[in-house]
Amino acid sequence: MEGAHGKISSYKDLIVWKKSMELVKEVYAATAGFPREETFGLTSQLRRSAVSVPSNIAEGQGRATKGEFVQFLAHARGSLFELETQVLIAGELGYLSGEHEGRLGERVQEVARILNGLLASLGVSSRKPSTIHYPRSTGRRVDYPDRRSNG
Repeated sequence: MEGAHGKISSYKDLIVWKKSMELVKEVYAATAGFPREETFGLTSQLRRSAVSVPSNIAEGQGRATKGEFVQFLAHARGSLFELETQVLIAGELGYLSGEHEGRLGERVQEVARILNGLLASLGVSSRKPSTIHYPRSTGRRVDYPDRRSNG
């Protein structure tokens, strides 16, 4: 596989994998202060869905065919939707400050844009973006692919 700066020899060379690894660290930091009773609830779910993103990217890149790679990239995108929903829930419950919710939301969407670009480079049509506004964020609006659209 060719990248912008030459051949991609490992999933570790993929920008989307690197950015998703940064997202994992941010999710872990943001959930460190969640209530103790959420340890096996929302804290665990947020962390698992965040970890799922780079894990699926890595597993897909290690598969034998382009089709399998695309399938695992789609799983990673699904995990981003799951993570975004959980971030919104954590914000609604007051577990995340507006700043943390907005920052995580922006990071999720940054990874989604890069992931959609990678999928497009592999011949998968991207979905029409919709705008999600994070109610507790700085008020910035960002684009995110709308999973309900049919392309």
